[in-house]
Amino acid sequence: MLLTKKSEYAILALIAISKSNQPKNVDELAKELEISKSFLAKIMQNLSKHNVVNSYKGANGGFVLAKPSELITIFEITSIAEEKIPSVFECSPSINCCPSQKGACCGLWPTLNKLQNKINLFLSDLTLKELVE
Repeated sequence: MLLTKKSEYAILALIAISKSNQPKNVDELAKELEISKSFLAKIMQNLSKHNVVNSYKGANGGFVLAKPSELITIFEITSIAEEKIPSVFECSPSINCCPSQKGACCGLWPTLNKLQNKINLFLSDLTLKELVE
């Protein structure tokens, strides 16, 4: 599956952060987005570790974007959130990933791979800024 809840919540949180003039903490984001605070905290820590957001501690702390929203792609967000390159089909990243061990003789894989490459390109071209506007 291309976008799991991890990706969805990461994108929604980053949209909320990009619209704010102040740092947004996990409590605020979880309440605003009506999602699990603990699950969101893990996602935000991962985004921080990969320099998509900066984290500030203290009473006025929270998360802010680490770079302009036009430089953050949806492909980057989903790859970080999923902790791998997200794929539509289990076998699409590589013919060697075939769950049935028959990738070498699969007539479907070339088509699925082309589709995956188009999706990757689309997500690489789509920026956070475009989702906010």
